Amino acid sequence: MTDDFKDKLQCELKLLSIKLEENELNKFYKYFQLLVEWNKIMNLTSITKMDEVITKHFTDSLSLIKVVSDIGKKGYRIIDVGTGAGFPGIPLKIVFPDLNITLMDSLNKRISFLNEVISSLKLKKIEAIHGRAEDLGRDSNYREKYDFSVSRAVSNLSTLSEYCMPFVKPGGYFIPYKSGKIEEELKEAKHAIFLLGGKTEHVETFLLPGTDAERSLVKIFKSNAMSKKYPRKAGVPGKDPLK
Repeated sequence: MTDDFKDKLQCELKLLSIKLEENELNKFYKYFQLLVEWNKIMNLTSITKMDEVITKHFTDSLSLIKVVSDIGKKGYRIIDVGTGAGFPGIPLKIVFPDLNITLMDSLNKRISFLNEVISSLKLKKIEAIHGRAEDLGRDSNYREKYDFSVSRAVSNLSTLSEYCMPFVKPGGYFIPYKSGKIEEELKEAKHAIFLLGGKTEHVETFLLPGTDAERSLVKIFKSNAMSKKYPRKAGVPGKDPLK
C-alpha cells in the first residue's frame, strides 16, 4: 500500500468521522488493485485513477453514514441493488463488518468479480447474487427482508424506487445515491414512492471532498407492506416508470 493512497483515504474519511485500522486500509488497497486489474478485461468502471477511485467510489459509498448515523452499531441487513463493481456495498462492509450485506447485479460476470473481492478480502456475512431486481423483488427469500436498500444506479428515481423498495421491510428505508440537482426528479417520483408504500423523509446534499460534484442521499421511509402488483415484470419499470 502506498503512502499516497493511505493518506488520501484517511483524510477524506476523517470528514465522515471514520478512522480506519491498518487491516481495513489494506483491504481498500487490495480492492483498488483488483478493480484496476479486472477492469482491463471487463467494463467495471470508467474511474480507475487512484485519487478518483478513493473519492468517487470509496468515500462516496461511505457517505451513507451521514443519514444512518448508527450504521456501525447494529447488524443491519442491507441490499445493494445494481451494485456493479460493489459500490456502495463492499466499502460499507469493510468499515462496518457487523452489517449483513447482499450485493445484487444483473450481469453474471460482475458477480464473478465480486466473489473474487469477497474471497480475497476474507469478508464474512456478505453474498453476491445474480438476477434482475424485478424478479428477485418477488422472491420470498428477498422481498421485504432488508432494513435498508441502497443503490448508486443511474435510473430515474421513479424507476429506481420500483427496483429497490420491494426489498425493504416495513419500517426500513430505501436510500438512493443521486447526483446533481434532484428537486424535479423528487417531485416527479413522489406518487410512485407513495404507491410503493414509501415517503421521502429527508434529503442530505453535500459535495464530494475536493470536488464540485454535488451528491444527494434520499432517505425514503417504507411505512406499509407493498402491493403484490409491484414490482412489475422485468423491463417494464425502465420503459414505463410509475407516475
